[in-house]
Amino acid sequence: MVFTPEPGTLSHYNYDPSFEAAIAVGVLYSLAFFVTFFQWLRYNAGVWAIMVVAAAMEGAGYIIRALSTKHVTEKSIYVAQTALIVLSPVLMAAACYIIFGRIIYHIVPKEARTTKLLWIPPRFITPIFVVCDILALLLQLIGVVRITSIDITSVDAQSKLTQGENIALVGVAIQMACFGLFSIIAIRFNFTSRRFTSDFQQRVTLPNDSKSKNEEYVIIDGAEKKLKPNWQALLHVVNITCMLILIRSVFRMVDFALGRTGYTEEHEWCLYVFDALPIFPCVALFNYWHPAKYLPYLQWGLPKHPR
Repeated sequence: MVFTPEPGTLSHYNYDPSFEAAIAVGVLYSLAFFVTFFQWLRYNAGVWAIMVVAAAMEGAGYIIRALSTKHVTEKSIYVAQTALIVLSPVLMAAACYIIFGRIIYHIVPKEARTTKLLWIPPRFITPIFVVCDILALLLQLIGVVRITSIDITSVDAQSKLTQGENIALVGVAIQMACFGLFSIIAIRFNFTSRRFTSDFQQRVTLPNDSKSKNEEYVIIDGAEKKLKPNWQALLHVVNITCMLILIRSVFRMVDFALGRTGYTEEHEWCLYVFDALPIFPCVALFNYWHPAKYLPYLQWGLPKHPR
């Protein structure tokens, strides 16, 4: 529904924003954040701090949006909720890059980590895509802040708006290009990794109280903690997350391209169906299939022997 502000007011929304929807989604994301944060502490999974921050941004974004629905003329609140919601999936993408890189080191023998296997030297997989992600994040941040902080009564408002939309579009385009390539590489690895299955099974040893390699938890390479041997499950979650983030990125690309007067900016349901809905599983799925259950090394630096 298109929103017509009362005389003397100037809403930052082109519709009447729903408090109920914002608070419901905010609560869901907040619950996912608390679970993610608790698991981060429990498993001492250093690199997973990125997902903790991303989940916190989503939860805070929608809670602030709920507040914004009651104060539609307040620019600072509107800018804050928009920036948090738009930027958090970029961090989720970075988390996927890192986890995929750790899966490679966990599964692929050192001599097999070649450019032919992944199209990119495995040791550069995470750095290259994370750098692209940071660039996309900065451009989207600049674009979003520029778009949401414009005084629409100023003479050059339209010019600044167009400039902000173009900057944000470039950021989303970079994210989509890099993440699209990464998704193809990650999906392809589902097939190319099969050759390493037997080698991986040879590295599996059983806890003293176990009798079969089909046990839920086993010891791999003498790791200090027991791990789940079904690492493919974690890879599948990464693949699914990639697809969901890509769907959301397409929506944001269309949203920025249409501008403030476009359909997506005049109908609130688009935000919840194409952003909130696909992004929530990107957090929730990892709550169940947590990387620490499958990977031995989740600190910021890898020990020398898996390199």
